[in-house]
Amino acid sequence: MKHELTQRCLKGFEAYLQEEERSGATREKYLRDLRAFQRFLEDGKTLDKLAVLRYKEWLVQNYAPASVNSMLAALNSFFAFAGWGECRIKPLRLQRRMFRDPERELTREEYGRLVAAAERRGDERLCLLLQAVCSTGIRVSELEYITVEAARLGRAEVACKGKRRTVFLPRQLSRRLMEYARRMGVKKGPLFLSRNGLPLGRSYIWALMKSLCAEAGVEKSKVFPHNLRHLFARVFYSAERNLVRLADLLGHSNINTTRIYTMESGEEQEKRLDRLGLVLRCSAT
Repeated sequence: MKHELTQRCLKGFEAYLQEEERSGATREKYLRDLRAFQRFLEDGKTLDKLAVLRYKEWLVQNYAPASVNSMLAALNSFFAFAGWGECRIKPLRLQRRMFRDPERELTREEYGRLVAAAERRGDERLCLLLQAVCSTGIRVSELEYITVEAARLGRAEVACKGKRRTVFLPRQLSRRLMEYARRMGVKKGPLFLSRNGLPLGRSYIWALMKSLCAEAGVEKSKVFPHNLRHLFARVFYSAERNLVRLADLLGHSNINTTRIYTMESGEEQEKRLDRLGLVLRCSAT
């Protein structure tokens, strides 16, 4: 059976995602992935299972496996919405990684250099934004809930993906945020605003962080908002060893998602194996 992937279909899917209370970033990504698939189709619109299989092969040749599965998930979500179940396609089977990639892992020391670079630049907003994300584990899309009222109370009430949770703010962060609000003349509502008084967008925050890399001496591959959340998770778990509590703080429904955040680096794995002391010195025969 052949179908047509029209603009009307995409508009309907966008409305469906909004009704399902998917985040703005998720809606944007799913629609971007669908438009990429639309461009791939030879005639621009007509599709069937064979076309989807050809697209999967093309993705495998051009993207990393995790990226392929992410894009296929967007397509499968759309096919389920449209009632085109015969077009659904299986994701790639990936072996579970046992340790983090050091080339993308932001260290505590590198985080400190990024904050210091923002401070030297005189960008107090960016300096506080980095610390707000990294000291609470909040998602960058949830920064709008860091308000004057939240700073005053020491906690933010966050609504995301149809769920509500309380995000506690460290006392020192709350004090600095209140001082910042007074200097900027912000009496209520979100603290991290653009010049037009609107909450900062994800891509803009990403660009601001990347702009610090050269001065801070940190590889760009390590600097993106979600990596601050990962750093918070690793530091918290290292101190508390409480995966359930960490899942609550991060707003995860599935604890297996939280486990990804607490993976050790390959170097840490090697040190643990060395400390077992199971390699013995044997006398020569």
